[in-house]
Amino acid sequence: MPTTPPLPLLKRVPPGAWAGVPWIYGTLFAVRAFFHLPFMPTFAYPPTPAGWVLIASGSALALAGCVLLRRRPLSGNGLLVVGTYAVTLGLNALTIGLVHYAAIDIAVGWIAASSDRRRSLTALALAIAVLPVYELTRTGLGRPLVALYDTGRGDWQSWSALALSAVVAWLIGNSVRQGRAYAERLTAQTATQAVTAERLRIAREMHDTVAHSIGIIALQAGAAARVTTTQPEAAREAMRAVEHEGRETLAGLRRMLVALRAADAAPVLPAGLGDVDRLAATTTAAGVRVDVRRRGEPRQLPPDIDLSAFRIIQESVTNVVRHAGTSVCRVTLDYGDDELALEVTDDGRGHGTATDTGFGLAGMRERVALLQGEFTAAPRPEGGFRVAVRLPVPVPTAVAR
Repeated sequence: MPTTPPLPLLKRVPPGAWAGVPWIYGTLFAVRAFFHLPFMPTFAYPPTPAGWVLIASGSALALAGCVLLRRRPLSGNGLLVVGTYAVTLGLNALTIGLVHYAAIDIAVGWIAASSDRRRSLTALALAIAVLPVYELTRTGLGRPLVALYDTGRGDWQSWSALALSAVVAWLIGNSVRQGRAYAERLTAQTATQAVTAERLRIAREMHDTVAHSIGIIALQAGAAARVTTTQPEAAREAMRAVEHEGRETLAGLRRMLVALRAADAAPVLPAGLGDVDRLAATTTAAGVRVDVRRRGEPRQLPPDIDLSAFRIIQESVTNVVRHAGTSVCRVTLDYGDDELALEVTDDGRGHGTATDTGFGLAGMRERVALLQGEFTAAPRPEGGFRVAVRLPVPVPTAVAR
């Protein structure tokens, strides 16, 4: 199945094609009158040899500008304007053709939508200035500004309509650029809110962990105080339990605080390994079957290890769905005596690409390092990709009753 939907038509076709097609049509429409085609109007005064040179060179410049429009938009627009000016002069037309100017408007709109304000305003200024420059050139060459059959209205009047069309094109493109910038800011704000929500959730987890641990410490310390003189061995056992619980609490707090200081906190995700089956069912329903295998005896893990293991599985499965191009992957959970080993494999294209969550392989590696574990992620020799993680799990210490 496709990993991403196809781009809209407006984005699949390069901007140079949108500008070049009407420009070529405008040129062919203008020169067709000089070839005495059947059922076509003809013009009695064809271009001079120098005019044909201007038409040919101007066409080359304009088409080169269309090609450059995506990579170097301002240079491409400049070549398009200059080429249009040269072709119009070679045709000895009274003004720039409407179709030719529409191609310039398309270029102005594209630049306004994809470039900064300074470049887009420069492109707009070139588009507005080309007709006055052309009319001044005709004046300098002694050519008339009105047709013989005209009522005397100078062709300067058409400049206002063409200039207005360029301004409208710039306004549309600028509006598109502002809308895109607003969407990016909104996405960044949403990501920031997700980070804040995640950190608040970690803070609640920290509160619950500390409250639980302090309660156990208080009970054990009280028990030790009551039997210090009558049952010294039981008191020592209770104090050892207090020491163990205190060390575990401090280790968990240290890991949580490091996660809180991380700048690229992951978005809110389900609670832990208990949700792996639900994750597998959801992914399978989406089209990629997830086979979950468990080895050893599943047991309750420390919250930070449980949550981190789930996040690594979730991110790996998401990478398979988005990038592997396969219909099945395997998740293996191996509960050892003093470690948790997990593995996610697939038979796809073998790309461990990071997903849009901003977590990715680097984030998984960092999280495993915080838990003092081992992390590997690489293509498999037989094809596909493999993510393998080993996380040390503290061995429970017996506490006094």
